[in-house]
Amino acid sequence: MESSPQRLAGLTLAEFSERLASAEPVPGGGSAAAVTGSIAASLLAMVGRLTLDRPKYEPYQSTNERAVLDGDRGRSVLLELADQDSVAYAAFAAARRMPRDTAEQQQARGEATAAAARVASEVPLDIVKECALILDEVSAMSGRSNLNASSDLEVAARLSAAAARGAAANVLINLPMVGDEAYSGTTKAELSKILRDVDRVLANVTQMVGHGTLREPESQ
Repeated sequence: MESSPQRLAGLTLAEFSERLASAEPVPGGGSAAAVTGSIAASLLAMVGRLTLDRPKYEPYQSTNERAVLDGDRGRSVLLELADQDSVAYAAFAAARRMPRDTAEQQQARGEATAAAARVASEVPLDIVKECALILDEVSAMSGRSNLNASSDLEVAARLSAAAARGAAANVLINLPMVGDEAYSGTTKAELSKILRDVDRVLANVTQMVGHGTLREPESQ
C-alpha cells in the first residue's frame, strides 16, 4: 500500500476539505475522525515544545518530552489510518457492487462483503484506540505544561475524544455486515470500555485545565 503522504496526507487542507465535501464515498467519516485525531496529536506535541526548556517547567521535562514524541508518533499513525480507512471502505463498497445473479455469485459477494466489513470495522477501532492514547497523554500533561497553552491542551483533549467517538460510530455500523456474532460481541465490549474511559479522561482534563494551576510532577 502506498504511504499516506501520497494520498490524503499529501493533500492541502483545502483539497482534503473539498474531497470530503464531494459526493464520493471516500474519504468519509472514518478518515475525517482520523485526521481530527492527528490534529489533536499535533496540538499535544506543540504544547510539549512550548513547555520544554522553560525553567518554570523543568520538573515536568520528562512528561513534556514524552508528549512531543507521542504527539509526533500519533499524528503520523492517525494520518496513515485515515488512508487505511478510505481503502477499507472502498473495498467494502466494491464488494457490495459484486454481481448476485446466481447462487455462486451471491455466495462470493457475501463472503467478500463480510471480509471487507471486518477490515472496515478493525481500522476505525484502531483509530479509536490511538485517539484514546493521545487523550491519555493530554491528561498527563494537564497541569504539567505551559499554562499559557492550556486552552490548546483542552482543544487537543476535546478533538481526540470527538475523533474516538466518531470512529466508534464507524465500527458499530460495519459490525452487522461481518456476520460473526462472537467477534461483534467482543468488539462492542472492548469499544464500550474504551469510550467510557475516554469520557472520564476528558472530564478530568477539562477540570484540571480549568484550575489553571500546576500540580505535582509524575512519579518516576
